[in-house]
Amino acid sequence: MVSQSFLEPSSILKGKELLLLEDDSFLGKRLAAKFEQFEADVTLCESLEEARNSLRSITFDFALFDLNLPDGESLELLKEDLVPANTLVILMTAEGGISSAVEAMRLGAADYLSKPFDVDEIPILFLKADKQRKSKRLAQHGSEQRKQKSSNLFFEGAFEDDFKQLNKITEVDHRLQANLPPLLIDGPTGSGKSTYARWVHDHGPRQEAAFVAVNCSAIPNTLIESELFGHEKGAFTDAKNARIGLFEAADHGTLFLDEIASLSPEAQAKLLLAIESGIIRRIGGTNEIKVDVRIIAAANQDLSKLIQDGVFREDLFHRLDLLRIKIRPLSSRGKDISSLAKHLLHFLAKKYKINQPTIDPGSESALLEYSWPGNTRELLHELERAIVMNESKHPLQFNFKRDSTRELNNHDWLNPFFHFPEEGFDLEIEILRLIEMAILQSRGNISEAARVLGVPRDYIRYRLKKNQ
Repeated sequence: MVSQSFLEPSSILKGKELLLLEDDSFLGKRLAAKFEQFEADVTLCESLEEARNSLRSITFDFALFDLNLPDGESLELLKEDLVPANTLVILMTAEGGISSAVEAMRLGAADYLSKPFDVDEIPILFLKADKQRKSKRLAQHGSEQRKQKSSNLFFEGAFEDDFKQLNKITEVDHRLQANLPPLLIDGPTGSGKSTYARWVHDHGPRQEAAFVAVNCSAIPNTLIESELFGHEKGAFTDAKNARIGLFEAADHGTLFLDEIASLSPEAQAKLLLAIESGIIRRIGGTNEIKVDVRIIAAANQDLSKLIQDGVFREDLFHRLDLLRIKIRPLSSRGKDISSLAKHLLHFLAKKYKINQPTIDPGSESALLEYSWPGNTRELLHELERAIVMNESKHPLQFNFKRDSTRELNNHDWLNPFFHFPEEGFDLEIEILRLIEMAILQSRGNISEAARVLGVPRDYIRYRLKKNQ
């Protein structure tokens, strides 16, 4: 099949129904003859009433309307909603009819031509309008798919707090509409930061606009500024043509900056300026470009620690940290890991066109005992692998290696099936255990461990000293 982009523009009219509304009999017949050469089925009308009758009996692919007719303006047909939405309309106007052409575009016309014009321009305009219509439909389809996917997120049990955080953000967004504040999503690798970013976009006031995602760690430092802000022709050796940046591409939409800690200090400085001023400048350019972009940034590292190490700008952190969503590690979700697994299996079963499988009881216990260093992404991959490798209708079993540091028994309070032992429970020992776990998870950072536990830093030092 030959791509439409390589076809002659006139081929778009071949075998299609075209309504030609022109009261000048000579011009109308000349245009009709030309379109018939393009193998279009032409219906020529010289008045609004004729056109109304034709629109009631024939479904047209294309329409070419002269503005002024003996019994009124062709805009009336658009206002009366007689022209189907799938009919591409081009308006012909005499000199000085620009205001009417603008009104026609507002009412649904695809484009307009000012008289006099070259007849060969018309197929080009129809081809352009058809491409725009298809691109718009594909974008709409993609947006609907993303929204459906994000609406399938699991927000029960231990995940309910995530939903509350997301809802608060979108409530603020809908109140503001424009100049939305930056959002920082903090969470470990694989926890769903990009999915949550899409959820915020798809449920906010900018859901019909662009969502542009950038993995900052995947772009070399030498190219990141060009990617974000664009460049002019000749700005650097390989800049053979001018190109807009992702800020411009995301104008009035959302720009998601994943792994933002990977940005170079120079890129961080320019990003801070762009967020504060709402103005960017392409590399090699002098023009200031106003943009209205909602920034969502994600980090899988402790930005506070990176600030202390001099790797991340403190002023950029505070600018991004206006709104924040903290995603907990999967290992902290307790028995709801099993519920999430069953939720994911429902959609995986649809993907692979099978009945939803069950999980072997032993494997279900293993789900709760495993440390899940890859978080939700790792769980999803394990489930998908189990489905693919399962050659029978038996319950799914998993082959991942259990983390010996999390092997639990029914007398361990970290187990969701815990029961207090008959011999009693030593709270002091378990408090110390919690502190040690928090310090281990925070890689020895006492301040971070205190933040995780929700206690003052001195409290941890006191407890550690007390038990020496």
